[in-house]
Parts: sequence; structure tokens; C-alpha cells
Amino acid sequence: MKITELLKPESIALGISASSKEDAINQLVALMEKGGRLNDKAGYKEGILAREALGSTAVGEGIAIPHAKVAAVKEPGLAAAVVPEGVDYEAFDGSLANLIFMIAAPEGEADTHLEALSRLSTLLMVPGFKDSLIAAKSKEEFLTIIDKAEKERFGETEEAKAGNADGAASAAGGKTAGNAGGASKTGNAAAADSKNTSTGSSAAGYRVLAVTACPTGIAHTFMAAENLENMGKKLGIPVKAETNGSGGAQNVLTKEEIASADAIIIAADKNVEMARFDGKPVIMTSVSEGIHKGEELVQKAVSGTVPIYHHAGGSDGGEVSGSNDSVGRTIYKHLMNGVSHMLPFVIGGGILIALAFLFDDYAINPANFGKNTPLAAYLKTIGEQAFGMMLPVLAGYIAMSIADRPGLAVGFVGGLVAKMGCTFANPAGGDVNAGFLGALFAGFVGGYIIVLLRKCFSKLPKSLEGIKPVLLYPVLGIFLVGVATTFINPYVGMINDALSGALNSMGGTSRVVLGMVVAGMMSVDMGGPVNKAAYVFGTAQLAEGNFEVMAAVMAGGMVPPIAIALCTTFFKNRFSEKDRQSGLVNYIMGLSFISEGAIPFAAADPLRVIPSCVIGSAVAGGLSMFFNCTLRAPHGGIFVLPTIGNPFAYLAAVLVGSAVGCVILAMLKKPYQA
Repeated sequence: MKITELLKPESIALGISASSKEDAINQLVALMEKGGRLNDKAGYKEGILAREALGSTAVGEGIAIPHAKVAAVKEPGLAAAVVPEGVDYEAFDGSLANLIFMIAAPEGEADTHLEALSRLSTLLMVPGFKDSLIAAKSKEEFLTIIDKAEKERFGETEEAKAGNADGAASAAGGKTAGNAGGASKTGNAAAADSKNTSTGSSAAGYRVLAVTACPTGIAHTFMAAENLENMGKKLGIPVKAETNGSGGAQNVLTKEEIASADAIIIAADKNVEMARFDGKPVIMTSVSEGIHKGEELVQKAVSGTVPIYHHAGGSDGGEVSGSNDSVGRTIYKHLMNGVSHMLPFVIGGGILIALAFLFDDYAINPANFGKNTPLAAYLKTIGEQAFGMMLPVLAGYIAMSIADRPGLAVGFVGGLVAKMGCTFANPAGGDVNAGFLGALFAGFVGGYIIVLLRKCFSKLPKSLEGIKPVLLYPVLGIFLVGVATTFINPYVGMINDALSGALNSMGGTSRVVLGMVVAGMMSVDMGGPVNKAAYVFGTAQLAEGNFEVMAAVMAGGMVPPIAIALCTTFFKNRFSEKDRQSGLVNYIMGLSFISEGAIPFAAADPLRVIPSCVIGSAVAGGLSMFFNCTLRAPHGGIFVLPTIGNPFAYLAAVLVGSAVGCVILAMLKKPYQA
């Protein structure tokens, strides 16, 4: 499929003006609809805005490529606009966008159009191509420039080659199409040969390999790959780039190429398969860096200073992180690695403990409530064992995130020392309550102890390499983290005691305010750092025996999807048909404490949706605290309702908060216009 088959003349606008990024998007969406590519204009625009919420699709140097792969697209297509005066599209380099291509890709259908889209992304990186399109005087000239550039760069399409082969066979009086096709190389084969000639064939060996991927996998993926390979040509360094687009991986790297390469560049904003690069020098960065800093990345790849990548885990994709992460983001990622591994223990153990109280008979022995009956005792014992693993697992996986596998055992032991409350005065523990904060300290200290030990032992002879992970790291690491955690435990215990005392001594008003704050935080970014901070605080309070905070946190997380679902049900004129259908699913997600159901709505209309949800969540959290509701399990939604203290008041708090969020959202949103 050719690029010009996706771009109809009626979907091209030359010499337009746009007052803002949103205005430009509206005009391009209208052009796309004019070309007959859409079955739901509003749904397609929502997909475009959701992609923009992940980061601007402006690629710099005056080009923007907004794109969406959604069910609202009837058939694949392109729309193009030239904006002579430019429009602020939030480009990284501050440039105004003069040339905008909008891409529409259908969800769940064949990806035959992706080759054409990848070709367009590639051509936009060719010097002079953009300028010639901007200077085009007519739509016909615009299409001719694209068609000519596509043929020069990639040769003829398969359809054209087939036609030429048939003609050659006829002229030769019956020669086979295969012989005719073999007379000269055209199309993708010729392009591939040209590419191998300029960058070095795989037989000669690629010095640098790359993997590119963006969340949508339509445009930026291919532009980053093209730029990295072009920079390789410029520097005389053979580069091969694998693209992980929406149609799957293309130009896949082979084991032989990986083994012989000097280094690997991962320019990706989503997970890619990383196990194959274990033991190789790997640069991890974003796909936008691959587009804008290709030369710098290729030079760094062959500099000999790239760190060796060690894969932790199975063969599935590992997490890709930017090489320029801030200190705060680095700490956040390590913390979330610990929390994500800790949660199954907390959830499973917490629910079993709650069920033990549910099935027990308080009248038998109030002092032994939770273990009076055999079933209750069994459930509580198992739950306590699972819950008791919470702090060691948290610390262990924080340390592993920092130092890979050698950090795991060190972090586990540090977390256990924090849990036991060991001090130098009483090594057996029990005197202090280091708790969650102590485990956090142990995890980070344990991880960086291993990092330090690696540096200290980096000069050892290679013959001793094998004893590092099995002897030196565990023995010295466990000893040092034990000493460090034992030293800090009394001080952390003082902080925990002060915090618990403050929470327990809070009056009614103060507790309500606390509930409003933590619940409101759950709706600020719905799964982002602020949301996670509130959730981690609630989980930490569970470990300290303060069950009211976790109840407020879960109430705050349940409100956003329910509020949106209510709004799509009772204020239908504010939403498209597609939104109303999605709203029904949010009832289930909200009642299940899955806040992410609200994200598509928040991404499409953040200024109205997020404030509404924050206020609704704050109301729910405040009411939960006011009614003294408790929650021993950090997840589950209505499915753990029997384990919630004061369950009917808790349901009322969630419903009132959701209703408040619904009404505010309805007041802020304007009636929907198709």
C-alpha cells in the first residue's frame, strides 16, 4: 500500500492557520472525516487527545504527527495540513509546527497499512522533503512530491512490481514473471540492498543495534529507527534498528548480530524484550531521544563507556527507563518495584485476617477474638504469616531494583531486621517499631551497599569473578545492611511511634481532614506518583494497626470511575455514544477499586474530569473517617465489604462522594456536539 493511497486530496489543507494545538487537531480531525476514514469523529478525537496526554507528538523541526489507533476509525488513512505561520504544538525544541500529518489506524484489523505509515515517518526524516511539501502550491503537487520521494527511497510497491513483471513476461513472449522480476531489483528489496550497502550488511556485522518503540507504535517508532540508522551512516558506524510497532516487531535483531554488536540502544517508551541483551552494553532512553539525539546516542554506544545490562527475571520484556531519569523518578521507580511485589502478600494476608474476624465468635473469648474457632484460627494464622512477609519483600525488591539479583537477599534480610526491631542493646528485637519506614531504609541501603561492593571488587582478577555473587556480595552485604538497619531502627521507631500517636490522638475534625487529603490524592493522577504516595501511606498504616486510613484511601480510589459512570448515565448529553458505552464498564471498575477506568476520560478532558474526581474522592474519604470505617485489606472494593468495619456507612460514603463528583462534572462539561 502506497502513502498516497492513504492520503486523499480532500484530506489535505494547504495554507491554513491555527490559533492553538487544539484548533489544529480539530481541523485535522475534520479533514480525516472528510476523507471518509472515520465512523465516530468524537471517538477518534478522544483517541488523539489520549495519545497527546502521554506526550506531545511534535517531533521538532516544524513537524507534528498526531496519531491514534482506535475503534472509531473505519479504515486507515492520513490527513495533512500545512500551517505557514506555524502553531505551538509543544515541541521539545520550541519550534512551531508548519507541517502536520494526522494518522488514523483501525483497532483490531489487519495492519497492511503500517508499511506505508512507517515509510511516511521515514521520509519525514529525509532532508528537504518537509520543505518541499510546505512549498507545494496545490494538493496535486503535494501528492506528487510524496509519490516521487516514496519511489526514489523505497522503489515500487509490490503491486507495481507485479504489473511490471507481467508486462515484461508478455513482451518476452511468455517468459516467466519470476525471470522478469529477476532482471533488476526494485521495491523493498532494492531499498534493503541500498540500506545494507550504506550501513554495513549483517554479514559484515553491525557495530550498534537499536530497538525503538512508542506506546502507539505508528510513527515515532519508525522515525527513531530511521534517524539512528541515518546517524550511523553519517558517522560511518553500521547500525541496525528493530522497530516494535503496532504491527509487531520488524527488522528483528538476530542472536548473531546481538553477540557481535558493540552496544545496544533501547529507544522506547514501552516495555520491550530485554532478556536477549543480558551481558551486553545497553543504553536505555526514550523514543524521542532516538529521534532528536541519534548522533549523540550512536557515538556514546561505541565509546566503550556504556554500562553492562544484567537482566533480572524471565524472558519477557523488562522495564525500560530513561538514561536521564531525575533522582526523584529513580527513587520512585525503585520504591514502586518493592510495593508492587509486596502487595500480593498484603492483600492476601489482609483479607484472610479480615475473614478470620468475620467467621469468629467474639463471645467465646473477647481477648482472643480472631482465633476462637478452628476456622478463624487457621485463617488468621495463615494471614499473619503472609502479612508478616510484607516488610522483607518490600525491602528485598527495592534492593533488587537498585542492584539486580545480588540485592535481593540483602534487602530481604534488612527488611526482616527492621520488622523485628533489632537494636544493639537488644539484637533479638522487640524493643522498637521500625516498621514500614525501617524497611524502606533497609531496601535502599541494601541496594546501594551492593552497588558500592561492585565498585570495590571491580579490580579483582577475573578468576575470582564467580565468587562475587555467591560469597562476597551476600556475606558482606547482609552483614553491612544488618548493621546499618540495627543502627537506624531506634530512630525510625521514634518517628513511627510519634506518627501513630498523632493519628490516634486526632480529634474528629483532624481525622476527617486527613481522610479527605489521602482520598483526594488518589484521584489527582489515578495511578501516578501522587496516587501511589497516598496508597503506600495507607498500606504503611495497615502495618501499624491504623485501619481507618486505608479505608479512606480505597474509598477515594473507587470514586473516579463510579462518578464518571453516573455522569454518563444521568447526563447523557455531555458525552458521545462511545463514551456512554465506556461509562457502563466504569461501574464495575469503580466498585472493584480499579481507578484506571477513569483515565481515558481524564486524558481527554483533564481540566474538568480531574477536579471533579478529586472533590468527590475527598468527600468520600472524609465521610469514611467521620463514620470510623476500617479496612484490613488494601484492595478488593465491594468484594471485601464483609471485612470492612461499619460497611453500610462505608458504602454510603463512597456513593455520596461519587454523586458529588458526578454533579460537579456535569456542571463543568458542556453538552456534547458531534
